[in-house]
Amino acid sequence: MHLSKIDLNLFMVFDAIYAHSSITKAAGHLNLTQPAVSHALGRLRNAFGDELFVRSGRKMVPTPVAKSMIETVQIALAQLEKTLVDPLSFDPLQTTKHVVLGMRDVVESVFLPRLVSCLQVQAPHLTLSSIRIPRQDMESELAAGSVDIAFDVLLPIKAEIEHAPLLADKFAIVVRKGHPLTREKLTLKRYLSYSHIVVSSRRGGVAAEDFELSRQGIRRNIALRCQHYFVARQVVRETDMILTVPEGYALNQQSLDDTVVLPLPVNLPSLEIHMYWHKTVANDPANAWLRELLLHLANDKRQARSEK
Repeated sequence: MHLSKIDLNLFMVFDAIYAHSSITKAAGHLNLTQPAVSHALGRLRNAFGDELFVRSGRKMVPTPVAKSMIETVQIALAQLEKTLVDPLSFDPLQTTKHVVLGMRDVVESVFLPRLVSCLQVQAPHLTLSSIRIPRQDMESELAAGSVDIAFDVLLPIKAEIEHAPLLADKFAIVVRKGHPLTREKLTLKRYLSYSHIVVSSRRGGVAAEDFELSRQGIRRNIALRCQHYFVARQVVRETDMILTVPEGYALNQQSLDDTVVLPLPVNLPSLEIHMYWHKTVANDPANAWLRELLLHLANDKRQARSEK
């Protein structure tokens, strides 16, 4: 097929349907009507002699032909975008860009206050949203461009998702003021004798700290599994339950909720937080600038901790 025989805009439709697995969502992403996207898909099917996407339940599932095309299409679209955007035109002081970050509340607590403070000076017209995305949706959200940068532990990811380590933090425990553990020697046996809280948006599965504990043959009594650290800390204040969290987060919140931070009585590997972005925005000047700022803030936090 000769390039002149096909409308290049159709590849944007192809990419959007692939990213969202939905004609309706693709239409919303492209600011097109659903019939327009369906018509474009029909033209693509005729051009390539393949269905490209078939309906399975509520999703549009790519065919083997579509899967073989997607990487080339995404790279080509990224290159076209790059040729249309002059990297030197990005000015943090003038940009009105809206940035969406995918982060859990524990990462928000560690990074967001200082990040917003810096942005008010360096990019005063930039606006920011922090949203919580399910881990299984991170790759698709980044691919669709609905999230600019996501934050999570080190995960097995597809090649089109790039990442860099931000901060490593050891675990600590949070208890209420007056908790028996604040008045006696903290041992592993005493730590395990109390009920524990796990924070997770998933219905099941093992928390990072429990995975590492299990490798040492240690098992905790998980009495509560909740969705947010804010609620978990409130429960800690009202009970003798123990919350195990990254130390930086625990210390940030200590003065706010009248809790006590104690060292974890067992050696566990530090929890390493990475930032993730799609390779299609690897050379985007705004995204690259923000990633550099985040790395700078993370380095500042590492230095501040080493000086304590």
